[in-house]
This record gives sequence, C-alpha cells and structure tokens, in this order.
Amino acid sequence: MCKMYYSAQTEVFFRNPIIAAVRDSKFLPEALNSEATSIFLLTGSLLDIDKIVKICKEKHKYVFIHTDLVEGLGNDHGGIKYIAERVKPDGIISTRNSVIKTAKELGLYTIQRYFCVDSLAIHTGIKSIEQNNPDAVEILPGVIPRVVKLIAAQIRKPVITGGMVAYKEDVLASLQSGAVAVSTSCLQLWNA
Repeated sequence: MCKMYYSAQTEVFFRNPIIAAVRDSKFLPEALNSEATSIFLLTGSLLDIDKIVKICKEKHKYVFIHTDLVEGLGNDHGGIKYIAERVKPDGIISTRNSVIKTAKELGLYTIQRYFCVDSLAIHTGIKSIEQNNPDAVEILPGVIPRVVKLIAAQIRKPVITGGMVAYKEDVLASLQSGAVAVSTSCLQLWNA
C-alpha cells in the first residue's frame, strides 16, 4: 500500500486534531498555553497580525490566518502577498475562491472554508474545491457527520470541521466521519 505524502501543515493535524479557533484576542493566551498544536486566528487587524503570528510561532504553534476576518486587509493580490511575505503564517483560511488561488500561487498552505447550509451549497462547494485545489478544506458546521463523510469521500483532501463544536462527542463524531482535525472556540476542548 502506498503511503500518502502530507505537508508539515497537514501532518500537524494528525498529531493533534484539536485546533484552537481564536475569535477574540483575549483568548489567545489560553490557546498559546493549551495542548492544541494549531491555532486558527479568526481575529486581528493589519496593525497587529504580524505580532500575533510571531507570538504563536515563539510558542511553537502552527498558525493559520482567516484572511477574510483580518480588519484592514484587502483580500486582493497585494493583501495576500503582504501576509505571505511579511506576516509568514503557516497558512491561510478563506471562503473566497480568489484568495485561495492567489495564496496558492504565493506558496501559502490554503484551507478553503465553506458552509454547508443545504444540498446546493454542498454541491457548489465540492465543485469549488475541485477548481481551487486547496491544501485542506474546513466544513462548517462541524456537527454534521453524515455530510462530512460524504464530502471527505468525494474531494480527496484533508477535511477539517468547525463551527458549533462544543462537546468531546462532536469532535469524536467528526473524526470518525473522516475529518483529520476539528477547529473549535470552546476553550475546554483545547486540552481534550
């Protein structure tokens, strides 16, 4: 059987599948001191994102910036180039096709995030993933194991789930359905 190659960014999800999703910078210290090896930054501004990433890296955390949520960042080529060359995170997260394409061109690890609100969104999301070829996919909400299993079987990319994950059972259900990791803003799960 052939062993599939994964990048260092993907491998970290296998080592610890809990990702600390930081929606407010006041929770960053808890994320930095948690057992989570990866942090999804869902907050920040152009004025402080480089400092936040530096602090995360000093604590030996993999850090992924949700570029759609960085205040003051234009999600155009120039803004993503700034993130790639100056901020230097381990990767980016975005719902925007153009951001994923630009980030890949600039050599960034990309996580395409999309919301499964109905069957049309699932179908459209799968097509988008095939076209954009992100390194990983984050599916929200993360509490729909049947859909996670369906998508994981079709896209052949590492799947991360997130959104509404509040209990250890939610994490286990996602992992058993084919997710490689689960992002959560629930502080109690960061050390689970």
